[in-house]
Parts: sequence; structure tokens; C-alpha cells
Amino acid sequence: MLTSKGTMMASSNAAYAAYNQNNMGIDSPQKLIAMLYEGILRFIYRAKKAMDAGDIESKVLFLNKTNAIFFELINSLDMSQGQISEYLQGLYSRQIQLISEANITNDQSKLDEVVHVTRELLEAWRDATKGEDELAK
Repeated sequence: MLTSKGTMMASSNAAYAAYNQNNMGIDSPQKLIAMLYEGILRFIYRAKKAMDAGDIESKVLFLNKTNAIFFELINSLDMSQGQISEYLQGLYSRQIQLISEANITNDQSKLDEVVHVTRELLEAWRDATKGEDELAK
């Protein structure tokens, strides 16, 4: 697990940089957010697979990558936007907590909850940005 705020920040920035470097053709910040949510889902799937296989090292790696994305999402929030930013900050923080608990206890139901919330966020994000994506074309 990440051990300090500095380590979490460095890991978060590294995750964003890696994602950004691998996806230089990203058309918009809206698409980047969707890709980050998709990355969370992919990494949790891989972590659950590692849990099933008893592969502790891979489980920790994928859960840490998932947490790094959530930390990046928190860091990218514009807190001047009021209640929605505060709500998302709390929601993302809760997902980090669930991931940490799942890591310690190998309780996949906690990861299922994160998957459910992330899918809802992804769907809502796609609905909210649908018009913006069409304008960008």
C-alpha cells in the first residue's frame, strides 16, 4: 500500500503521466476522465483475478494502480464548483477506503461495490459529456 502522502502524490502523478503518455491522441479532457474510469474497472478486474489465483504481488499492484487513478481524480477536482466537487471527493475517498479494505481482507465484495460505483460514474459522465464530444468532432 502507499505509505505517505508524498508517495501517494508521486504515484498519482506517475499514473496520470503514464496514462497521458500512452494516450497522446486523446481528443478532450472529457475523454480522459472516461478513460480513467475505464482504467479503474480494468485494474479491479485484474486485481480480482489475482485474488482468485492467490497472486498477492499482482493483487497489490493492480489495487495500487486503481488507487492512483482515484487520487488523480481527487487532485483534478475543481473545488470552486461547490457541492458536486465535495461530493465526488468524498465518493472517491470512500472507494480508496474500500480498495484498501479489500486488499487487507481479500473481500471481493468491496471491490464489487467500487465497480458498481465506477460504472455509474462512467455512465453519468458519458451522458453529461455527450454533447461536448459531438461538438469536438
